[in-house]
Amino acid sequence: MALPQPSRAEILIDTRPLWRILAERTYRPIVLSVGLAAYLAIRAMPPPEGLSPAGQRALAIFVLCLVYWVTSVLPLMVTSLLAMVLLPTTDVISTKETYALFGNEAVFFILGAFILAAALIKCGLSSRMAIAVLRRFGHTPRTLLLSLFLMNAFMSFFMSEHAVAAMTFPITLEIARVLRLPRQGSNYGRALFLAMAWGTQIGGIATLLGGGRAPLAIGMLRETTGQSYSFAQWTLAAWPIVAILLVAGWQVIVRFFPIDIDSVRDADVVIAEKMLRMGRPSAREKSIGLIMVTTLVAWIVGGEEFGLANIALGGVVVIFLLRLLTWSDLEQYVNWGILLMYGGAIALGSAMTRSGASGWIASVTVSRWAQSPFQVLALISAIGILLTEAMSHSAVVALLMPVALGIAQQFGIDPRVMAPAVALPSGLAFTLPVGTPGNAIAYSSGYLRLRDMLVPGFVLVAIAWLAFNLTAVYYWPLIGIGAGR
Repeated sequence: MALPQPSRAEILIDTRPLWRILAERTYRPIVLSVGLAAYLAIRAMPPPEGLSPAGQRALAIFVLCLVYWVTSVLPLMVTSLLAMVLLPTTDVISTKETYALFGNEAVFFILGAFILAAALIKCGLSSRMAIAVLRRFGHTPRTLLLSLFLMNAFMSFFMSEHAVAAMTFPITLEIARVLRLPRQGSNYGRALFLAMAWGTQIGGIATLLGGGRAPLAIGMLRETTGQSYSFAQWTLAAWPIVAILLVAGWQVIVRFFPIDIDSVRDADVVIAEKMLRMGRPSAREKSIGLIMVTTLVAWIVGGEEFGLANIALGGVVVIFLLRLLTWSDLEQYVNWGILLMYGGAIALGSAMTRSGASGWIASVTVSRWAQSPFQVLALISAIGILLTEAMSHSAVVALLMPVALGIAQQFGIDPRVMAPAVALPSGLAFTLPVGTPGNAIAYSSGYLRLRDMLVPGFVLVAIAWLAFNLTAVYYWPLIGIGAGR
């Protein structure tokens, strides 16, 4: 009887150039070392003129976090935790102050908003809304595309744009599949996924619920100046930009990718079948929908009096009191780590302002390049849009808000203007797949090539920057958000 032959281990040979292999394996330790070296160098150098010793230590921590946030060599939340460790241990601010800042109202508002959005997804109400819109309005190629675009934008008014993109992606993919659209060979396929991604991003800046950027900026503003925004005030400030970008985004999509199919009848059938399988709305869906609507009304009417976080958490408590969901139902839908990132960013931003570091940065950077408040806003918004193409939106806010508040002090600008001036542009990433999870999800479909996103995205980014600055100059003063004090 023949003995079994020993299995041979499969040998894989890496044929990449040696420099690329070495770069990949040494990238992380090099970046970690660069950040640490920058921190130690700033700590060791003589204090620059106009910067206090505490401000110098805060600046060193800020630069360390800047390197790690931009490169993502550590998870964003871990970098924030590192900042929270260093702030009290280097005597920038006390331990008590550092951890008290983590309990900022903005952190708990974000928590409540995430849980409410998770409830909508878990009970199926959000999917029902998406399918209902497509079934009602998507009967021709043009109206189906427009419905998908506007539906993603509208849903991002009330849910995290990332969650909306993740939820509507399978629906969009199913539509492309039943229409037999060839991957990377169909204008309509490209348009569908760009409409999905861009719709979520444009809608995500409309309210405080589209992502964590706006609450984070408001939290940092409140800790530094005591000023804030209500839910209605923020929406009022953002809506002209959203309206312009919805019109411009639609025009860019249909002009770059002219519709090349004649019928979407097969997609109509699939959407109708999905609606039938869902059946009638359950009592749980109706109850959660009613709680969400009531919470929105409370935010608009009583947000200033009762506090946005209190109202959000009150809605969460009602959901559990009525046993509409269990805690385990929601755990997988809430990004708990991002709350750590916000808490650390708010603490670092407050320390930068209190120590004078943010004012010093402003005096040696933007203050030298801009000569008027409106030039300052144009420059800050441009930096925000450029940064957000390559890094997390929330990290952009964490980096720019302390500097923006210092600039406001230098130029005599009302610091309240700086929250939307930083948070709104930081949500307008239309060009690169890495700019936002929505872009990455759309690109992963296989229907988009990189060049399909670059040129149209650049056009929309340019329009977004112009729309923001026109809104800031001509519209914001009419609603009491002027650049002057």
